[in-house]
Amino acid sequence: MRRHRITGVLGAIALAAATLAGAGPAHATTAAPAGGEPPAEFGTDWHDPLTAAPPVTRPATRSCQVTLAEAQFRDFTPYRGGYTPPPGCGPDHWAKVVLRLDGKVKGRQYDRLGYVTLGDVEILRTSTPQPSPDGITWSVEKDVTRYRDTLSRPQPVEMLIGNVVNDTYTGVIDVKVTLTFYAAEGATPAPDTPDRVLPLTSPAVSTPRNTERLLAEVYATGSGGGCEEYWYMTTPDVAPYSCKAADGPYREVRISVDGALAGIAAPFPTVWTGGWSNPFLWYVTPGPRAFDVQPVLYDLTPYAALLNDGRPHRIEVSVAGVPAGQSGWSTPTNLLLWQDQAREVVTGALTRHEQSDPANSSRWTPATPGTPGAEHRLDTEGAHRLTVTGHLDTSHGRVTTTVTRAVRNTSVHRWTDGENRDALTATWNDEETVTRGATATRTARTYTMDGETTLGAGDRLRTVLSLGDRADTVTLRGGRSVDVSRLDDRYKGDATYTANVPRDQRHAVATTTARHRLHGSGAPGGCYDRALTTVQGTLTEDRRRC
Repeated sequence: MRRHRITGVLGAIALAAATLAGAGPAHATTAAPAGGEPPAEFGTDWHDPLTAAPPVTRPATRSCQVTLAEAQFRDFTPYRGGYTPPPGCGPDHWAKVVLRLDGKVKGRQYDRLGYVTLGDVEILRTSTPQPSPDGITWSVEKDVTRYRDTLSRPQPVEMLIGNVVNDTYTGVIDVKVTLTFYAAEGATPAPDTPDRVLPLTSPAVSTPRNTERLLAEVYATGSGGGCEEYWYMTTPDVAPYSCKAADGPYREVRISVDGALAGIAAPFPTVWTGGWSNPFLWYVTPGPRAFDVQPVLYDLTPYAALLNDGRPHRIEVSVAGVPAGQSGWSTPTNLLLWQDQAREVVTGALTRHEQSDPANSSRWTPATPGTPGAEHRLDTEGAHRLTVTGHLDTSHGRVTTTVTRAVRNTSVHRWTDGENRDALTATWNDEETVTRGATATRTARTYTMDGETTLGAGDRLRTVLSLGDRADTVTLRGGRSVDVSRLDDRYKGDATYTANVPRDQRHAVATTTARHRLHGSGAPGGCYDRALTTVQGTLTEDRRRC
């Protein structure tokens, strides 16, 4: 797998990372398994893209719908319009607000990244599926209730799915984005949402002086058509590989306040729908989060006392491990703030800040010279830990918040000279405990990737890949468990096609499975389990087990 093959297909989203974004879970309605046997190989059409993730639940109350954007994207010209809250479902405290994107495209087109902003607040980041010659449709839904503060006022709207349309790449991306508001009435109250949502449009930030809780959400994605699009496979300069990074593949998303490290996180290793040199893996079932680029969340409440002093402060996001001067990461950020309505100013102090020395080592073992099929090997280990504590003297007493977060990554990257065989086995762990008063919430996240691409005789390219997105969350109050949730989202695929030939000569075959399991408070009815299987783009299984 040579570099031009990787960057041309695995890195197919040739977009400027500084200006583009993408996300939102596509929730198609359940499709019945296709009748008869699947075709022997891919044809000119296949099942419309869908994911196994649960749809956004909706309350049975009055609803009002607003069209946020309707556009056809042919280039990098953004759609711009205006938004006004609907008058019929209450002025601002809604039970739920659901964003939905409906898209269609036909012909030939790469996967593209896109975003929707409302008054500079990014409310959706999405990527697109790759179309069939006959055309596909897909949808993306997202619960955006937490942006109530932004949604409660008229706002300018901007949307962009950067695209290139020419004689070769013919797919025009046609989308419509709507918001559906559900009234808070009867036994369906409005949920707790931030009082203010502030986009981080510059490092200098002034927050309300009575802030008593502060979260930051960062839509961090490696993208842009270069090596940072698949950062997890980069190697130090000494190793003979097509994508370099001086410090190896370890990445860490960091947020700082006035130059002091305030939060750390492991980035999610998103695989876009052209990824791993094999778009046939993703035509129907995208990898985890490919249509729902979820933000990294940081609890910055220990810093609220510092930020409440009435002066501007610097809040900055960076990605550790990216080579100096290398583009490819986009990190739009929103600040979510809750205010103490009984106090004009909330005071307190940051009382503890401890971090380990960041660990990051990559060890290259060269291939044995003169041995056919001999592999190079890169073993990488990285880790970091941070604990911060602060207290606030609120109208309801002194509240102390402690945030402890530990991230680590291990990976083994193997490849042959010429990269005709290229394999990675990697695990990312991100463990966080937030203790606020007598309540502690512990979340253990694990992301996994295990795959290999080989280019064999007759330019037959095969990719076998497994991906995992898992998270266990438990909330304790007074030491007793009061809430538990478990996510297990897995994908497996095996696809083969003839590379470097016209589309109709690829003779592609692929089998994919996606299974999304969710148990506990985050699941509809406490349990959700759906599995999808496809063969040559035909949906052969759609099974629900809860």
